[in-house]
Parts: sequence; structure tokens; C-alpha cells
Amino acid sequence: MKKTLIAGGLVAVMASSAAAQEIGATFSRFDDNWLTVLRTGMVEYAGTIDGLTYQQEDATDDLAKQIDQVKNFVASGVDAIIVNIVDTSAGAAVSAAAGDTPLVYVNREPDNVDVLPATQAFVASNEIESGTLSGFEICKNLRAAGKAGGATGYLMNGQLSNQAAVQRSKDVHDVIGMDMCNFMTIIDEQTANWSRDEAQDLMTNWMSSGEPFDFVLANN
Repeated sequence: MKKTLIAGGLVAVMASSAAAQEIGATFSRFDDNWLTVLRTGMVEYAGTIDGLTYQQEDATDDLAKQIDQVKNFVASGVDAIIVNIVDTSAGAAVSAAAGDTPLVYVNREPDNVDVLPATQAFVASNEIESGTLSGFEICKNLRAAGKAGGATGYLMNGQLSNQAAVQRSKDVHDVIGMDMCNFMTIIDEQTANWSRDEAQDLMTNWMSSGEPFDFVLANN
């Protein structure tokens, strides 16, 4: 993936006060546990850089609002923009809103990642690797537990507008389709929208159904 950067690339954008004195960041939602960890770390790191002004906005899962935030950052003259995109299928619109202002997508892969302008980049983990590893790990554990004759379970998805959630679950299905793991059967597959509360409710419903199961793959 030609536009994918290692995490150090994001740090470099924030660390070079000569190249960027003001950075604006927009996140898909502030009430996400993982994104809260990410945002907090960015605020703390930005505070260690002399002369850097860092501001962040909550898009509240509203793509139109996020695009307006990007446009407002550009209008205010920020030197760079960081985007945790609301909808990964809307990369072209967000990229266009940034114009010539340098932009880094973080955590969520936009659909235009392979055709990003020279002033834009993407920083995140490899979701193909993460989904495949989780699928193989549960397959290995089930075999070790003597379940190779047949095992059933549930698959909990993240937000379906997010490329990472879709990719991780596709990886799991690909692993289950392989000879060594095809003893695994998914009883039900639903999304919990990256929400801890929704995940707990979904898990409670599954457990209350009375259906016996051997595993849960939580991509949420």
C-alpha cells in the first residue's frame, strides 16, 4: 500500500514545529474508548512541542460535519490536518476538502488510499493481518481444546461504515474457509458499532438465547 506510513510518520508531522506550527484534528467520535486513548496521547505529545498549537474536533459520526471541520481548518490557516474519518468510503470528499493543506488519515483507511495526493498520507495497522491473526488464534485454541470435530460461535462486528471492521470480519471468514479451520461455524453475526454498551447488550442476547457456543470473535 504505497500511501501507508508507519506510526512514526504521524509523530514526525506533529514534531516538526518548523514545518507545522498549527495542527487541526477531526475525529469520527469522541465517545469511542480507543479513540479517546489516541486523542489523549496526541494532546499529551503535542504539549511537549514548543510553538505547536494543536486543536481537535468531534465529528459525532457525521460525515458532513467532518468535511465542514476540515474546510474550517483550511480556512483558519492550519499547517496540517489529521483525520480519523467517519465513513471510510468518503475519502475522496475529505481529501478534496483539504485542498493543498497537508493531511494525514489516522486509524481508519480511506477508500482512496492508493490515489492520495502527494500532500496526504495514511497511518494505521494492517487490518488484513489483525483479522487473520485473530481467526487463526481461535482456530488453534479450539483445536487444542479438542473441538476440531465441530465448533460453533458468534462474530461481533465493528461499525460497518468502517473499512477496518469490514476487513477484519472478511479475514475471519477467509480463515474459517480454510481446511484446517473449516470445522468452525458462525451461528450469528451482528454489529455493535464500536460501542461497549451495544457489545454488552449483544453478548447478553446471545447468551440468553440458550444456543450452545464455543467461541466469540469480537471485531468490535
